[in-house]
Amino acid sequence: MGETITFWVLAVVSVGAALGMVFNRKAVYSALMLGTVMLSLAVLYAVQDAPFLAAVQIIVYTGAIMMLFLFVLMLVGVDSSDSFVETLKGQRFWAVIAALGFGTLIVVAVGNAVFAPAAGLQQATAGGSGYIRSIALALFTKYVFAFEITSALLITAALAAMVLAHRERLVEKPTQKDLSRARFQGDRPSPLPGPGTYARNNAIDMPALLPDGSVAEASVNRYIARYDVEHDRLPADPRLAEAIKHTAEQDEAPTEAEQDATEHGSEVTK
Repeated sequence: MGETITFWVLAVVSVGAALGMVFNRKAVYSALMLGTVMLSLAVLYAVQDAPFLAAVQIIVYTGAIMMLFLFVLMLVGVDSSDSFVETLKGQRFWAVIAALGFGTLIVVAVGNAVFAPAAGLQQATAGGSGYIRSIALALFTKYVFAFEITSALLITAALAAMVLAHRERLVEKPTQKDLSRARFQGDRPSPLPGPGTYARNNAIDMPALLPDGSVAEASVNRYIARYDVEHDRLPADPRLAEAIKHTAEQDEAPTEAEQDATEHGSEVTK
């Protein structure tokens, strides 16, 4: 009962993700939908008492192959626009032929699954004394040529993507010395503020800004604020000037500990 429920739930998820992979306009979303299909297949393998196939499905296909897809997408560019101009003559004709062939394979596979007699796990693994050994024997004897061709195609696709995404530099790459020289010759020789500091510069006499745009008075140095107020060196921004004035006033006002010490000293004197 649980196996049947798992199958129907994952079947709906797999078919929906497969349709989303085909009809989605963004390549990254299509790759994520393909990852969902692969994970669903891994769960189905685990339910069918095939943990080795489930682990291979997750580690090899979902991990390695999907990372290869995303790597190719990052090389080519996810924001590149599709061209509707045919660069190869007759590609639509051969695309239709390939689609018809693929549809024929799907029909044959469905017919084989529906009308052929069911074979259990024991019958499928009878010749290899275990499903892992049976998979290894089938993979490296009967299907070794197809296995090697698939690996060669994957390597060729990765190399082709790297060749297509490679761009020759029109100018020489700037060195660290060139970058430092350009920085000191520009308007801002000092680095920008660190992440999380909402300020226009990293000077100690300028208050930082909070995410809502208000001034963080806790970032104002009280000694520098008092110096700026005494020498009339307040910034032009009224918000920053008000924050500096308020910090200077708080610095001049006695704290509670100083007031208690003063009152205690007066009582001792009396």
